[in-house]
Amino acid sequence: MKRNMGTLDRGLRTFVVAPALIAAGFLVFQVGSIPSIICFALAAIMLATSTVSFCPLYVVPGVSTCPRAADGDGVSAQSGRVELSGAGQVGPL
Repeated sequence: MKRNMGTLDRGLRTFVVAPALIAAGFLVFQVGSIPSIICFALAAIMLATSTVSFCPLYVVPGVSTCPRAADGDGVSAQSGRVELSGAGQVGPL
């Protein structure tokens, strides 16, 4: 599973979208109602996807907000570093 979410995307999901959905679930809708349950489920999805830096919906159109390895070859254009064998180890180019 390749990362396809950048820092800004993750931050917005974690600190803006998820809290807004949780607040809506408590303040706008009656807790336990269908709309509040949908808000809480969407907030959980936002937090989960931002935690793992992967959004399955981005795969369909091929979207990636992650500046690192956005071209898919494992090379970071910013630092000139290469990811080795998908093990998360990074070495100089």
